[in-house]
This record gives sequence, structure tokens and C-alpha cells, in this order.
Amino acid sequence: MSQPQTPPLAVRTREAARMLNISARTLFALTAPRGPIPAVKLAGKRGSVIYRVNDLDAWLQRAALRPVGGDSAAVAAD
Repeated sequence: MSQPQTPPLAVRTREAARMLNISARTLFALTAPRGPIPAVKLAGKRGSVIYRVNDLDAWLQRAALRPVGGDSAAVAAD
């Protein structure tokens, strides 16, 4: 019998953007300190950025509570 697959705790930028159905460029613009989505910058040459799945879910819940049709900055503002 196979083990149930546990969801990841964190994902890289491309996967996070795919999960939110936005471009990586848009996610970058929404990433702290420019925007409300927290991220973790890993040490090293490349300085990779990862996003906790819980943080993405929380941001999506907050964004879903905002009225549709307002300015796009309303979603970015936190």
C-alpha cells in the first residue's frame, strides 16, 4: 500500500505562481517588501526565494474577501 503524499511546506517562485494562477513576474511584484506575500530568501549564490504554502493560502483567503471590480492595488495592499 502506498503512503499518502504530504503537501510541501514551501515552494519555489514558479510553483507558487502556478498555484496562484499568476505569472512569476506578478508574484515577484506581490512579494514582500514590495507587496503583502511573505517569502524566504535562501542563502547562497543564486539567492533563491521560496514561499510557504500556508502564507500563499492565507494571502489568497485575504484577497478573496476583497470586493471585485476595485482597483488592482486593493489586492496588492495588505
